[in-house]
Amino acid sequence: MTAGMGAPLARACAQAAPLEPGVEQPITADEPATQISTGRDRYEHMLAPVSVNGQGPFQFLIDTGANASCVSRDLAQRLSLTALTPGQVHTAVGVRERPNVLIEHLRVGDRSRRGVHAPAMPFGKGVDGVLGVDWLKGQRLELGFKARRLAITRSRAEASGEGAVIVPARRRLGQLTIVDADLSGQRINAMIDSGSQATICNAALRDLVSAGERRHAGASTTRPITLETLAGESFEGELIYLPFMRLGGLQLGNVPVVYADMHIFDLWDLKAAPAVVLGMDLLTQFDSVALDFGRSQVRFDISQASPQPMKPVGAT
Repeated sequence: MTAGMGAPLARACAQAAPLEPGVEQPITADEPATQISTGRDRYEHMLAPVSVNGQGPFQFLIDTGANASCVSRDLAQRLSLTALTPGQVHTAVGVRERPNVLIEHLRVGDRSRRGVHAPAMPFGKGVDGVLGVDWLKGQRLELGFKARRLAITRSRAEASGEGAVIVPARRRLGQLTIVDADLSGQRINAMIDSGSQATICNAALRDLVSAGERRHAGASTTRPITLETLAGESFEGELIYLPFMRLGGLQLGNVPVVYADMHIFDLWDLKAAPAVVLGMDLLTQFDSVALDFGRSQVRFDISQASPQPMKPVGAT
């Protein structure tokens, strides 16, 4: 079985080789709120219209698992973007050296940045770039899956209520990691990654599931699966099912996830403890998901009923 997977992409670019001095514009909490309509690619990734150096709009994928924005190699060549010193980029499967380019002016809705240093990545057709969490320092990002819209606003106080669940998180290398989560009563780490089509777990979580199956004399229902990143890097995984997962006040059962020995778990220091990366196959079961980087919390909005049963990875 083969399934597409978006990122993780451009992980921890702060660890890349130094770029030439630039005049990258800092992000402040006073930037205007913006709300834009979004599209989707064939793997349900959220795409936003973005202007590059006054041209476009181009389709950039929203990736909460990437801490740096990047541009496709094809778009960099088409717009003759200024080349910078190449650097190392952490992807889902390892460290790669990629060219870097200078984007003089990058605009998303009412927000813009100047002097952006961006890796140029070999994305496939339909994706012109990736917007990472470098746009969201101290801000609140709402991914409206049902309404097909994206909103970036100031951080704000919220509380759980009817149809909405607020879950505490902590910041790790720019991303948010949910801290109030468990698998059948065992504490786990859960990260939100809108750049990944599949929900992925590490070996420690897979072993936790296997131990539970042995205790209850259950039969293992795993199967091999091949996935591919946006950059065309393929890797092997194993499809398993989580019997019960809790995210704050949310309770999810029979959750399909892919176990894969991914570089990102090393990078995020999540190798030893059970951890899961929540991809778009799970996230799109909600009306919307909001990540508040200022208050370190995640809001899940659901319809009157709980999320519908999730399809296995690769199902149509």
